[in-house]
Amino acid sequence: MKLYAGKIDTIASEVIARLSREGDIEVSDVPEAELDVASILKEYLRKDRELTERAKDILEIRGLSYSAFARTKRSLAEKEDFGLGEEGLSWISTQLLETFMQSKHIDEIFAEDVDLRRKVKEILRQHMDMDRELDREVRQRIKNLQEGTSAWEIEYGRVMSQMKQKYGLDE
Repeated sequence: MKLYAGKIDTIASEVIARLSREGDIEVSDVPEAELDVASILKEYLRKDRELTERAKDILEIRGLSYSAFARTKRSLAEKEDFGLGEEGLSWISTQLLETFMQSKHIDEIFAEDVDLRRKVKEILRQHMDMDRELDREVRQRIKNLQEGTSAWEIEYGRVMSQMKQKYGLDE
């Protein structure tokens, strides 16, 4: 699961629209409430990039191979109470609920926290699970090549880049 910068505005508007439409929250200023949600998502991306860079630095300093990257990044994330992958959904949901409680643009919250979290996670999961769909689509387009060959690897990267550009998922 990955959050793409190109999806932030879409996710923010969908979160506010769905929660408002279903009577979970009452919003006084929709565009500003969407900006509140977008700021949390942007902070998630910023923090994720920061952890990625720190993990790379640690690997370089310690002379470790890239195979230790995921473990190193996860360790850094745990120290900072930051969620990666599926836990990232929980981290974002918690931050959004706290923002809803403090926002001047959200007048009232009617739903229970657990219901808000579930709905927010559904929306996030729907938009963040695009990697699997992209992979499936890319593999379909290059099915004429033998997987594992250098030609397949090169074409996979090229087509994946095109697909991300097509869907506005450039990082």
